[in-house]
Amino acid sequence: MTINEAQDEIIEEFGMFDEWFERYELIIEYGRGLKPMPAEDRNDQNLIDGCQSQVWFTAKLQEGKILFAGDSDAILVKGVVALLLSVLNNRTPKEILDADLYFIDRIGLREHLSPTRSNGIAAMLKQLRLYALAYQAK
Repeated sequence: MTINEAQDEIIEEFGMFDEWFERYELIIEYGRGLKPMPAEDRNDQNLIDGCQSQVWFTAKLQEGKILFAGDSDAILVKGVVALLLSVLNNRTPKEILDADLYFIDRIGLREHLSPTRSNGIAAMLKQLRLYALAYQAK
């Protein structure tokens, strides 16, 4: 499945709900499905600057693809982390760097979060792309 196909699936899934409280519940469900991050990876080195909540990401390159792990101390933000990883995990650095991540706006996520949470999404995306840039340079 391509990045765009993954985004389109998310857009379709969110399109089944008219009310935003239902969409928030779906985001939270995504977070509940996120694989737990080892406690030792929840450290200052992996902490994302610019997020209102605490958010951690790790990345490793395996067979040319980046495997991300992520977590947050806030249930809704953990769901956002899970959404991002469902689209970007297990992709090549080039795929990540070339991706147009349109699903965030199409599901209305950015406009239904507080400005500080929206800034947090931008900070998360920046970090994921920085990992991709670093691995592409290797």
